[in-house]
Amino acid sequence: MDKKRKLWLGAGLAVFIAAIVWAVVTVPDAPSPDADPNSGQFMSYDGNVLSEEKNGRKIWDLTAEHIDVDVKTRDAKLEKLKGHFYAEDGRVVEVTADKGTYEDKTKNIVIAGNVDVKNSDGARLTSDELRWEAAKQLLAAVGSAKVTKEDMLATGERIESSDGFNKVKVIGKAHLAKGGNTNAK
Repeated sequence: MDKKRKLWLGAGLAVFIAAIVWAVVTVPDAPSPDADPNSGQFMSYDGNVLSEEKNGRKIWDLTAEHIDVDVKTRDAKLEKLKGHFYAEDGRVVEVTADKGTYEDKTKNIVIAGNVDVKNSDGARLTSDELRWEAAKQLLAAVGSAKVTKEDMLATGERIESSDGFNKVKVIGKAHLAKGGNTNAK
């Protein structure tokens, strides 16, 4: 074998060995046994709608400027949302808030930040947080809750309703007033 071929063979062998060393050195570490392989896997949407129907009737819908959905759990985080809860009698409750979460397993919703709720019959509610408990079909305003309807004002730490705020239950530092100024904001 001449000197030129030996040089090319030596250079090729050196490149081959370097490639093997590089491949072994750059192999990522195996994940730890207690690490969740699907953690941090999200799908993101802009301007999308989530909704739920029961027996052919829409229960609620939520539209958000931005939604992140966990691929594994199908739970969602929403930003700048607007939603509707539909009562069986045809009334509609409109909700707006800065952010919210939806848990797929329970179908529960929690919204927070500038929560403003308007009922199609004129009732209005504001609170720090609004929770929909799907199993109980219960809508609860939590924290600085305030509801007005016509000339009635109710305030408390928590206001609950299972019929679109037609009837309410005020819990914690409850106050009810009739007549006078009842503006919710």
